[in-house]
Amino acid sequence: QVQLVESGGGLVQAGGSLRLSCAASGRTFSMYAMGWFRQAPGKEREFVVGISRSGSMTTYADSVKGRFTISRDNAKNTVDLQMNSLKPEDTAVYYCAGKNTFYSGSGVYTSGYEYDYWGQGTQVTVSS
Repeated sequence: QVQLVESGGGLVQAGGSLRLSCAASGRTFSMYAMGWFRQAPGKEREFVVGISRSGSMTTYADSVKGRFTISRDNAKNTVDLQMNSLKPEDTAVYYCAGKNTFYSGSGVYTSGYEYDYWGQGTQVTVSS
């Protein structure tokens, strides 16, 4: 069982930056591929970025490529999302997700259905 807790959300002006952090419980964090998803009001949840269990592979949604950067620290059981050049359309609740890759193998996962654990979400609001 893994528990994920996000932090770092808030209100920022367009063009600004925020850094989200996701802290995971448990001793097998290094076996988990991680991802960030977001859901804006009235919209479906969408994939933002994923990272493999070692951190060697990442995949970004086109909408955030070049602006967002994901990183992880397996020694600290954390995965961070640095968000730069924020736009009003980035406004959403951001969720951290984890997938146990013990049986599926290393990789990056982009579908929410593939993830086993989810955090409670953190609100990011970008004002214009």
